[in-house]
Amino acid sequence: MVGLKPPEVPPTAAMKFVSAGMAGCIADLCTFPLDTAKVRLQIQGEVTIPRTISSVEYRGVLGTLSTMVRTEGARSLYSGLVAGLQRQMSFASIRIGLYDSVKQLYTPKGTENTGLAARLLAGCTTGAVAVACAQPTDVVKVRFQASGALPDSARRYSGTVDAYRTIAREEGIRGLWKGTLPNIARNAIINCGELVTYDLVKDALLRAQLMTDNVPCHFVAAFGAGFCATVVASPVDVVKTRYMNAGPGQYRNALSCLLALLMQDGPAGLYKGFVPSFLRLGSWNVVMFVSYEQLQRAAALARPALA
Repeated sequence: MVGLKPPEVPPTAAMKFVSAGMAGCIADLCTFPLDTAKVRLQIQGEVTIPRTISSVEYRGVLGTLSTMVRTEGARSLYSGLVAGLQRQMSFASIRIGLYDSVKQLYTPKGTENTGLAARLLAGCTTGAVAVACAQPTDVVKVRFQASGALPDSARRYSGTVDAYRTIAREEGIRGLWKGTLPNIARNAIINCGELVTYDLVKDALLRAQLMTDNVPCHFVAAFGAGFCATVVASPVDVVKTRYMNAGPGQYRNALSCLLALLMQDGPAGLYKGFVPSFLRLGSWNVVMFVSYEQLQRAAALARPALA
């Protein structure tokens, strides 16, 4: 469990950009069922317009997964995967792949070590830009994950392309960017929780010489990043999921969605689906960061051979 060693010449920004997108896709392929279970638990009990009573009740992560397989088939665990992979190729590439470059922009010239403020600003910046670019893919992904429990006749969309077209036609172009503000807030928080925590933990482990710059170090730093991100981002994530899944007229804005959630479920509702969120985000971070480090190192090592 050592992986590739750091190359003598560091990877370029373009290598990091592409490697981050690929690593995000790998992580999504490994953890997508947990993300789907999280979405189902977050929207469970939601009052919809028109009002309906769901006959399926989800209990816990494993219970949700087993119920989905039993009632909808194993393919339901990957409902919305195409949109999810489209999202990662744009979303992860920007927020993770450009993080180091943006961090250097915020670091004063002549400074050897990047301060916490520069790291936080870089995380917020890349997270916000990534959401602005990738929001339509996130809206489609959430709606596919949420609608899997419905019978075929009641499903809104026949496929990914049809979903983009239908949302744009029925809700306008703004519908594809529905929930952008809560999603920007969520991803600014998650980016800081993930990238800054990963950055700090990795630096601390290397400075203390507790680990070398390789897979075990990346694993530990990524696990800590996943836990921190889940704790701080779960409330915004629940509101984002419900608001993006809502039909026209269900909520006036993200704030009314938040108030409806608090009135219906209380503060505990803000942490609905916390366990699958952590299982998904923790495992996603481990797979993503380990893959990301190895992919960019492989790209840097292959560069002389391709030149």
